[in-house]
Amino acid sequence: MACEEPARLLRVDLSTRSVTSERVPEAWLERYVGGKGLGARYLYEELEPGTEPLSADNVLLFMLGPVSGLIPGEARYAAITKSPLTGAFLDSYGGGSFPRRLAGSLGSHLGVLVTGVADEPVVLEVENGDGRLESADDHWGADAATTCEAFSDAAVACIGPAGERGVRYATIASDGGDHHAGRGGAGTVMGAKRLKAVVTRGEPPTGLDDLRERYETAFAESDTGRWQSASATLETIDFANAVGALPTRGWQASRFDGASEIGIEAARECAHGREREDERVPGGFRVESDEGESVPRGATSIVLGAGLGIDDFDAVAALGALCDRLAMDVITAGNAVAWAVRASQEGLLERDLSFGDDEAARALIREIAARESPLGDALADGIEAAAAEFGGTDLIPTVKGMDCSSYDPRGAETMALAYATSDRGACHRRARPVESEAVGRAWPDDEARIAAVVGEQNRRAVLWSLIADDFLEEVLTEDLGAEWLAAVGREYDREALATAGERIWTLVRLFNVREGFDRTDDALPDALLESSAAEPSESNPDEGHAGDGDALEAERFRSLLERYYRYRGWDSEGRPTRETIQRLDLEIAVDDATPVPESDRDPARSEVNDDD
Repeated sequence: MACEEPARLLRVDLSTRSVTSERVPEAWLERYVGGKGLGARYLYEELEPGTEPLSADNVLLFMLGPVSGLIPGEARYAAITKSPLTGAFLDSYGGGSFPRRLAGSLGSHLGVLVTGVADEPVVLEVENGDGRLESADDHWGADAATTCEAFSDAAVACIGPAGERGVRYATIASDGGDHHAGRGGAGTVMGAKRLKAVVTRGEPPTGLDDLRERYETAFAESDTGRWQSASATLETIDFANAVGALPTRGWQASRFDGASEIGIEAARECAHGREREDERVPGGFRVESDEGESVPRGATSIVLGAGLGIDDFDAVAALGALCDRLAMDVITAGNAVAWAVRASQEGLLERDLSFGDDEAARALIREIAARESPLGDALADGIEAAAAEFGGTDLIPTVKGMDCSSYDPRGAETMALAYATSDRGACHRRARPVESEAVGRAWPDDEARIAAVVGEQNRRAVLWSLIADDFLEEVLTEDLGAEWLAAVGREYDREALATAGERIWTLVRLFNVREGFDRTDDALPDALLESSAAEPSESNPDEGHAGDGDALEAERFRSLLERYYRYRGWDSEGRPTRETIQRLDLEIAVDDATPVPESDRDPARSEVNDDD
């Protein structure tokens, strides 16, 4: 996306059915880059504290970055909103053909901001830097695959039945369900607004071929590039199992005897190739199941396989395909079913459920998507909501209302800290130092441990503002994308981008603080702090977790968290201090509703006025 023209944002008011274009303040572009950063700034500006996530007052942004569609790797867009699952800031990323064609359709616009609620289901069609709303009555009720097929000449980002029925972890699906803006419920917000789909027919942007080729070659030759080319994320389950960080049977064990049956080799045996003009199918293959086609992913095998004690690849693929069609986050769906199994075994439910039963798992996932039973209805609001109704608050670990994902952090201190301090809830994509720690990397001291977590969080805040595929981190670390930004007319050096990453992470923290989040929300569940998994391995109980096999002691975790706060320049409650806000040039972004420790700052000025 070239930057010869001033950057703009497309604003869509569903309540009035109006579409307008507005200029992005230049100071916002400079400080927040695009993507996550710029979306966070708009969300902070647009929302009043305490806004109900499923109300007309919440906003939903589809954000691109200044190099979207040009930089190598899988193109992505950011869906940014206030999460209906956690009540915190949410940025969720979807790939495939949609972001590149959206970039081609938006022209000089860096994103779409959706407000209000439509009086009937609608589709937003984006083309030539403008948008129009059309009726979606014929598509409401359709699953993700059917909805995408209805617009065969376009790229689509849509919701399925889960989003329509308000499941609080519904996704926004593209390419028939191959790709999702997955965690935290962006699709739920879309459903509450009665926005069935965003459709775009633009041609992907072109240019910067020499630069792109150079980075593609560097990525292909990198460790991450070779790993992704061979297996995308599917080898994650083999890695996690090998180091003892694989959540198994509802987080009761850290290794799964059936891991090889649902890992990369099993996928290759079951897969068939397929090429698409506008996307790279991860790993180069797809699989068939009786629930339809799906793209194998590491998260699917981890959460719907090992997490549910299912060692049949076809059964796991079918569960994944079902979630894809319903447009429901596979991670939370799998953890929700695991919670139900454990609650049943604890006698908390009048229902007989067991691990390894894929048919019962399928049935419960359908119940959740349809909210058609008391259990399904409760689980549709998230694991914490179900536990509040039935009991069992300690069965599946959650942070800020979001369940933990692909790695068990017990025995991996830096991963535990990364989960606890993640800005959107328990998420391995904000930072995953477990991949170093679990294979024996020795941090020299706590300062180095904290620096590793903070460094990853800040770097990814920049990459997701470009927006670049986070797997490109290995080839972008040297200058954090400065060369790419210069190629489209945006001049930064590495230091400026590093500061921008810290600024963006801190702004999101200020948003969450304004929403009432504090130190108590940067906590790990007692089950992760007080005891290691009950059965580290199903066949070898002597095998432990990554590291020494012990859960992190509560006092040790408190010490790490306090050091993390000090490193970031936050107070003991996790609130950025006045000095940090000043250093990061965030004073004009902070409103009077945001608690700032020991602050007697001047009234906030408007960054928009600075540019007028």
